[in-house]
Amino acid sequence: MNCEILATCSALGYLEGDTYHKEADCLDSVKDLIRYLRHEDDSRDVRQQLGAGQILQNDLLHIVIQHGQDRALFDACIRLMVNLTQPAMLCFGKVPDDPVFRHHFLEVTSHLQAYKEAFASERVFGILSETLYNLLQLDWEQRQEEDNLLIERILLLVRNVLHVPADPCEEKKVDDDASVHDRLLWAIHMSGFDDLVKFLASAQSEQQWSMHVLEIISLMFRDQTPESLVSAGHARSTEEKQRDSEELESLRQKEHAEKRSRTFQRGTRHSRFGGSYVVKGLKSIGDKDVIYHRTLYNFKNYTHDVGKAVRRVPKRNRQALECRDKRRSALNVRLFLREFCVDFLENCYNHLMMHLALKAYQELLLTVNEMDRSQDESIKQSSSVIKSNIFYLMEYREIFLTLLRKYDETRQPLSYLKDLVESTHLFLRMLERFCKGRNNLIVQVREKKPSTSEPTPEVLAETWRIVEEELKGTGFQSLTESIVPFDATSETPLEEQRVEAMVRVQDALLARLGPEALGFLRAAREVWPDGDVFGSADVEPEEELELLKQILHANLPKDDDDGAEFEEEELESVQVSETEFKFLDFIKRFACSSIVRPYILLLKSYSKNSPHTNHCIARMLHRLAVDLKMDGLLFQLSVFSLFNKILSDPAAAAYKELVTFAKYVLNRFFSLAAQNDKAYVELLFWKNTRAVNEMTEGYSKEGLVLFVLYVVNVLPDIVETLLPLLSSTRTRRQVVAQLVHLGLVDNSKELKKQKKGTRIVLWTEEQEHELQMLFEEYKDSDDVLGNILKKITAKRSRARVVDKLLSMGLVSERRELYKKRSRNAQGKSSGKGMTEEEFLAELTQDFPGESVDRDDEEDESEESEGEEEEAEHEGEESPNVKNDLLHVVFLTGLSGPLLWLQNCLNVTAHHREEDGFSQPVPLVPLTEANEEAMDNKHFKKLLRKLGLRAPANEQETFWRIPAKISTSQLRSAAAALSPREDEPKGAEEQERSRSPTAEPQEEEAVSGEQRAQALRALLLTRKRKHHNSKHTGTVCVRIGHYHCFVFATHCSHNAVFTEDDSTIAMEANTNSDADSDREDISAPVKRRRKMVLIDDEEDEINDSV
Repeated sequence: MNCEILATCSALGYLEGDTYHKEADCLDSVKDLIRYLRHEDDSRDVRQQLGAGQILQNDLLHIVIQHGQDRALFDACIRLMVNLTQPAMLCFGKVPDDPVFRHHFLEVTSHLQAYKEAFASERVFGILSETLYNLLQLDWEQRQEEDNLLIERILLLVRNVLHVPADPCEEKKVDDDASVHDRLLWAIHMSGFDDLVKFLASAQSEQQWSMHVLEIISLMFRDQTPESLVSAGHARSTEEKQRDSEELESLRQKEHAEKRSRTFQRGTRHSRFGGSYVVKGLKSIGDKDVIYHRTLYNFKNYTHDVGKAVRRVPKRNRQALECRDKRRSALNVRLFLREFCVDFLENCYNHLMMHLALKAYQELLLTVNEMDRSQDESIKQSSSVIKSNIFYLMEYREIFLTLLRKYDETRQPLSYLKDLVESTHLFLRMLERFCKGRNNLIVQVREKKPSTSEPTPEVLAETWRIVEEELKGTGFQSLTESIVPFDATSETPLEEQRVEAMVRVQDALLARLGPEALGFLRAAREVWPDGDVFGSADVEPEEELELLKQILHANLPKDDDDGAEFEEEELESVQVSETEFKFLDFIKRFACSSIVRPYILLLKSYSKNSPHTNHCIARMLHRLAVDLKMDGLLFQLSVFSLFNKILSDPAAAAYKELVTFAKYVLNRFFSLAAQNDKAYVELLFWKNTRAVNEMTEGYSKEGLVLFVLYVVNVLPDIVETLLPLLSSTRTRRQVVAQLVHLGLVDNSKELKKQKKGTRIVLWTEEQEHELQMLFEEYKDSDDVLGNILKKITAKRSRARVVDKLLSMGLVSERRELYKKRSRNAQGKSSGKGMTEEEFLAELTQDFPGESVDRDDEEDESEESEGEEEEAEHEGEESPNVKNDLLHVVFLTGLSGPLLWLQNCLNVTAHHREEDGFSQPVPLVPLTEANEEAMDNKHFKKLLRKLGLRAPANEQETFWRIPAKISTSQLRSAAAALSPREDEPKGAEEQERSRSPTAEPQEEEAVSGEQRAQALRALLLTRKRKHHNSKHTGTVCVRIGHYHCFVFATHCSHNAVFTEDDSTIAMEANTNSDADSDREDISAPVKRRRKMVLIDDEEDEINDSV
């Protein structure tokens, strides 16, 4: 290293541990290094010496990180690093041909690669990001020239570092591994520098840095491909895996073939004994045959060019080199770059690129327009050819229509709109002149393909014939590869996805894709096996064929995205043809509110616009209002307010053209208002051409109905209200399309059918006050919520009232609104005199499942207004209603499953008492009768009342006993399931008369006798309590088809009773439990209940036993 350079570098400072100590003349040393670089020779010797001494890695970066508060030193270091990281191509101008200079070129490149690795640090980019952020926070009047220079130098430094090429010798990394470039990108992301780049790209006040931003973004995505970024974070599809497997297998076979070929090429003997061969038919230089002195295995590679000097191809004739292969970066880097792409396209691209593209097109039009004014006929002829091409192509001709329709003031500035309006004015003026001198002008147009309407019965019959023949011909073979009937990550409920799967089957049938439709059907059957909606598991092919036929002819609900074709015209299938062009017809396409609005928006800044801009606006509005007689498009309140501002402006004389036009439009409106009294109401809305014609020429019957109902806008679903009011039969799709066409709605999505439970009803201040008064009045009652629902003026669902009470802070939790247990009767505390209805009401009062059930009812009430009232009544059931439910279950032949349920509750309580902890226990029906009971609506309703939980999702099959139900509650519930024996004799007939499945009188007698036998078994169990009072047991009674499990307190053994022809046999098994002597809080309740059921008839039963 040169001694002066070495001394200067030593004067910078030194690194001690992690702390860098700068010298007193550090700033002067940095400036000296900058001066040395300015006077280096063609070999870039200073740059090479500084790179070899690692000045940037060991000194400059540490100074920037640790001494960034020294603004002068920081600026000097940034200047020096920008110079040092300058690309080698810029230093040498090109890749040197001279070997010596090429060596210098490669040395500089290697130093740059070392610099890039040193910059892959979050600390370095953190300092750069913080400095750049602080500079961008300054307003333009506060920024000094030094600030702008520092901003540019930071951007240039980042660009230079990103531009450094990868070292192929050092970075021998595979795909998905982090290279130096990946680590540099990750440091940019973690420091937040990428957000500053997006800000510079989107901010209108920072457009001077646009080229630097474009360079940085281009270099960030240098090694990436769109496919790798899009697929980042997504699982590979089956096709991709199969393609990779096939490629790997092909490479393996190729390698194996080359290895085998090399084996054959090796001779079994030494090469000196290879021999010489004469090749017959292949002439040498002379007339003799070629003599081949190698082994025969290499003969296929023989050519006369072997040994000849390769002819050098001139550079101008060399084939262009392909770009080097792309590599796949690490996953986290690809995810970051994908998000950067999305944000850039959504928020920055239009600001950065579209305005520039528009300016370029405007410059083209201005150039062609000047060529028209030239005195040179050849230039005029060239201009005519260019214009004919521009006006012929549909894309060039309709670009301004598209840009005006898609203008968004929140994303695009007024400067863009100004250039767009002026370019449109220039284009229309050139097009008008071009059309005047020609009788007919042929242009390219776009036509929509005829839309497919609902298939007729004849078409369906023909479709089914083709599908049926195809399925039978293929032997009912389906295409099931990569068919997924549902999306597990979608927020759409599984039931709605089942309907969508059915629609997909129908669409495949309509497209006459029989195997694909059958594959969809079978795949959906595996996902939704319940209910046999897609057929049973053992369905026969002929049954599948009949099911497909039913799906084809079914009227399935389609996606209610009516009229979407009016919004996304560019996405539709189109046909391109030629037609005669008429200028007036082309101008008519500008007569719509979506194009008038941008012009009015720009006109609002008329005082700041140039006279040419205001002239362009006035000329377009004049074309619409005067040439097309569509002045009604401007009959809008905001437009009139703007006209009033222009007319009352003290400087109105300077806007003579605008004043004249405003007076014309106002005079036209007041003339119309004298004839149409609804014209003033029309001022509230933007209108399309049909609405303008109806306003000026008279409303049609349907148009008036649509207008009035839309203005009132008090209907929840206006389309459903309009359908019965229209004069002819209209479909919902037709009505939606008409509303969009009339401009009453912006797009069809506003008229989608509301899903159940999505309407939000707001509470007024008076309604909140009324709710608070009712709560204060009934807060001490037994049923606070029920009383409020009865007295409240504005009827609402139970769930909405509960939510409002919680939001107002009147209650802290839902449990405070449940019905309170009545404790006024002394008999209930002692267990004597309590009726079965009162006991059942008290039993189910405090079940945890009760709150769950109510919550379920509240959720269901959200789904439809009709279900809300039903849920309210269901939640307010009296104990008699709950008891009636128990008897309905008995009378519908479900006494066996009911007693099986009673046993499950008792056994679960016993196990929980033994284990000391609780967990959900599924109810698994093992008999056919129990399985049928689990599908019975009365039985399931009883399960909910007892607090049991239904299957929560598709992954669960069985009902469950929740873990939060205590053992005492389980035993109380089991005891409540015993049949009633204390009611009068006539009550049984009365219950049977109310049951929907009444049975003959003989069955009633049999049922009564069986229940009497059950009571005998209960009495025997009760008497056994006197033997051993230290144990508990479970008594299982089987009488006829009754299975009664009774938990008997203080019983020393399990007694199993069976009866055959009125003979009762007992079988006892001792079952001791060390903890069973503890008194359960529910045991007295059960004993008291047995006393109520048995004491009245004890003497009679004793005699019979």
